[in-house]
Amino acid sequence: MNQARLEIEGKLVPQGTDVSRHLVLPDEGKPVEWILAEMKKMDGELGIHADWRHGKLSGAVYHGGEDLSRVIVAAFERYTVSNPLHPDVFPAIRKMEAEIVSMCLRMYNNPDGAGTMTSGGTESIVMAVKTYRDWAREVKGITEPEMIVPASAHAAFDKGAAYMKVKVHLIPVDPVTRKVNIKRVRKAINRNTILLVGSAVNFPDGNQDDIVVLGELAAKHNIGLHVDCCLGSFIMPFLEKAGLSDGEDGGARYKLSPFDFRVRGVTSISCDTHKYGFAPKGSSVIMYRDAALRRHQYYISPSWTGGVYASPSLSGSRPGALIAGTWAAMQYMGSDGYLKSCHEIVSCARTIANTITNSIPELYVLGSPPASVVAFGSKSPEVNVHEVGDKMSKKGWHLNALTGPAAVHIACTRLTLPLVDTFIADLRDSVQEAKLAPSGKGTMVTLYGLGQSSAVGPELVSEVATMFLDTLYKA
Repeated sequence: MNQARLEIEGKLVPQGTDVSRHLVLPDEGKPVEWILAEMKKMDGELGIHADWRHGKLSGAVYHGGEDLSRVIVAAFERYTVSNPLHPDVFPAIRKMEAEIVSMCLRMYNNPDGAGTMTSGGTESIVMAVKTYRDWAREVKGITEPEMIVPASAHAAFDKGAAYMKVKVHLIPVDPVTRKVNIKRVRKAINRNTILLVGSAVNFPDGNQDDIVVLGELAAKHNIGLHVDCCLGSFIMPFLEKAGLSDGEDGGARYKLSPFDFRVRGVTSISCDTHKYGFAPKGSSVIMYRDAALRRHQYYISPSWTGGVYASPSLSGSRPGALIAGTWAAMQYMGSDGYLKSCHEIVSCARTIANTITNSIPELYVLGSPPASVVAFGSKSPEVNVHEVGDKMSKKGWHLNALTGPAAVHIACTRLTLPLVDTFIADLRDSVQEAKLAPSGKGTMVTLYGLGQSSAVGPELVSEVATMFLDTLYKA
């Protein structure tokens, strides 16, 4: 474990005599020129592999272009000190937040619905869990709440359940379609069930659950159905207009299924504006079918000695500059910009998926992903897919390792578009290298092999993850 800690620190904490560490406040304030120069220096302390501009990333950076960045920075500058906690002082920020929510509701076909902004997909999901817990307690008298979640759903649902003390039933997905097992969902519903969850699309392999059938179950039992579109965000609503919703091969591959508020039984949807909406990081929207349900998300303390305290989400004070940046990004892009972006990014993802299916026989694509994410596993006993991931890492790619089954995924973005041929060429080479000369020592192989090595494997992985978090705060 000590070796693991040292390796983590070696990758994240810059070392050497030329590294400056700023551990105490300077005696005198520094000029802006020094500050910018020091930032530039810190950007390069871990080498060129830490530069996102090379584009060899899975998701992570959802960059709308330099022109859009300048628009967002202009919005930041104008509203640097703003805080929506004080709508009377910053009325434009209040208006922009309401308009962002309205635009997203219309994108997801619920113009009469309600919602709020949050700091990201995790907070949107945690707020949804809180909302259904409080709704079920007030409306149905449920004091021991339970929720039913696909194994492929985002870990934020488990996080929200842990915070809100809601029992989770984790349901496996079909190994071929990657959709949640509906029979198991139906069997898990009981009198304490407050919420069903579906993804459109899920993070691990980019597939969507059968939202229509989940909606029928939710409506039948008078329980909530939350659809996680945090990753699908500004891709899923534009697939139909982009001419991509019918998929390929007569719908045999990549076909889109209904997922938004037009589906009966869908009661809430989360959408990350800071992903394919190209808004600044730290912005997401949680939407509800109606305002009555949204009220259960609020926190209100009417008798605090400091006055009435009321907040719509987890935070009290919030950065109004992020709201302004999000509003500016959406105005700058417009429907036409998002439509073009959707077509280009999804076409890129399908090029990768089709190439794997048709000409890399050692690999297979998980499910039938309709949007921007492609996950691939190994169907050859001679190829460890995590070894392939490690080989790709050596070629500069930052990809995501998956388990259950072992796989690697790429979430395509606008940064991927000019590199799709490079990705495919590197992937072909990595497969051959993994087959002919596996090292068994890369990060993916070591970490995920550790997790399956014994009964205590998951505990060891958790300890490594804790070391990683500790390292983030090592100055």
